[in-house]
Amino acid sequence: MTVHDIYLLSPELALVALGLAIVLLDLVVQRKGVLGAVALVGLVVPFALSILLWGDVHAEPTETLSGLFGTLVVDKFALFFKFLVLGIVALLVLASTDYVSKLSRSQGEYYALILLSATGMMLLAATTDLIAIYVALELASLPVAALIAMLHTDPRSPEAGIKFLLLSAMSSAILLYGMAFIYGFTGSTKLPVIAHLISSTATPGVPLGAYPVLLGVVLVVAGFGFKLSAAPFHMWTPDVYEGAPTPITAFLSVASKAAAFAVTLRVFYVAFEGVSLDWALLFAALSALSMTVGNVVAIAQSNIKRLLGYSTIAHAGYMLVGVAAIAARAPAGDGSLGPQGVLFYLGAYAATNLAAFFAVIAVCNKIGSERIEDFAGMARRAPWLAGVLAFALVSLTGIPPTAGFMGKLFLFSAAVDTGLLWLAVVGVVNSVVSAYYYLRVVKVMYLQPPPSEEQVPSSVPFRAALAVAAIGVLVLGVLPGPLLDVARAAVATIVP
Repeated sequence: MTVHDIYLLSPELALVALGLAIVLLDLVVQRKGVLGAVALVGLVVPFALSILLWGDVHAEPTETLSGLFGTLVVDKFALFFKFLVLGIVALLVLASTDYVSKLSRSQGEYYALILLSATGMMLLAATTDLIAIYVALELASLPVAALIAMLHTDPRSPEAGIKFLLLSAMSSAILLYGMAFIYGFTGSTKLPVIAHLISSTATPGVPLGAYPVLLGVVLVVAGFGFKLSAAPFHMWTPDVYEGAPTPITAFLSVASKAAAFAVTLRVFYVAFEGVSLDWALLFAALSALSMTVGNVVAIAQSNIKRLLGYSTIAHAGYMLVGVAAIAARAPAGDGSLGPQGVLFYLGAYAATNLAAFFAVIAVCNKIGSERIEDFAGMARRAPWLAGVLAFALVSLTGIPPTAGFMGKLFLFSAAVDTGLLWLAVVGVVNSVVSAYYYLRVVKVMYLQPPPSEEQVPSSVPFRAALAVAAIGVLVLGVLPGPLLDVARAAVATIVP
């Protein structure tokens, strides 16, 4: 490994070093509250290193830096997700200050595992080799399994951790099997080489189904489908979301999903761009199924975390609209519209879902229940928390002037522009359906009488994290231009 390689990996290496430092600090300090402060301050280093890399990438004619024998690239696409994951981790650390008191013996491990998982997620967006993708995927997933099972006072937590670990192992096996087929067909594990070999052996007018690599592509989609929480690979999601500690549920719903979409976009737009028509139809079908299953089943939920679990399945379907919306379906169209919409939606969804989960954390900590009915009268007991949760649910529905509305507008417009009008219609109908169960929570909080007038307390760091997330939802709904410009620059490095 050269000095250049170390520099390209510096944000990830800084995260690993921070995680190890927190574990060591946990052994010597008595006041465990300092661990969260160290984690938050330490994130400044990988942020600063990512900013330096952005400047170096911008100065390059190709806007791409590569290292580690061609298995790692640092471009604006990878850096977009580095900033997104680091921002999510920073807000999560702030919001966890009240919750980690339940983990009196494991606070150091809690922060360290989050940082190590975030390292894998950042690497997923920057790897261009199938073997490196698998290693990064496991680095992102295994710490999450431990985090899910960490709340020993709740029997659902270890159960959820075991479910996640077993099903994650199964999905990884399927993914590896698909990668083996692709390697057997092409003789390479590097995405650009795979793309060249597939396009050079393709016959005009012959679909991908004529080639042995089709099975590999289908298996890779199935493996990624688990990480995306896309139907029909979604069955783990509601159980794990309900059983996991609520901050980890929030982490899973935004950071894990962002990393999964990052690697999916890079693999399919780089390696399989020449045969995009076939996988576009596959992703379109998964999108429609995920939206429909997530929204319909969410209607029957009485637990707020299970409801948000099915919600995240539906939103995976919305984002898959952008993956499927490719120029191959309309040669005159702009092939970057769909991925741009996905990246913008990931930013908007991160702010929205974090705001929703942070409010749920505070309320559930106080009332000791996750049932929606127990949120009755919360607008009187905690008007600030109820207002943020209601605003986040309105954004998830897709009502202006919120980030969720702008995200869906960009995704559905991309679908229409690339010939997927039917998929845009399915998305709009599902958004209408989702209003029923999102607004039901708002109705309970604002129209039903509270069982108690006792207030819901929260710490200053928690309120700061909640405020940042809520402001992000509003700003992205009113001024989407800056994030959309960054998303456009990021997508330009993977979409020709």
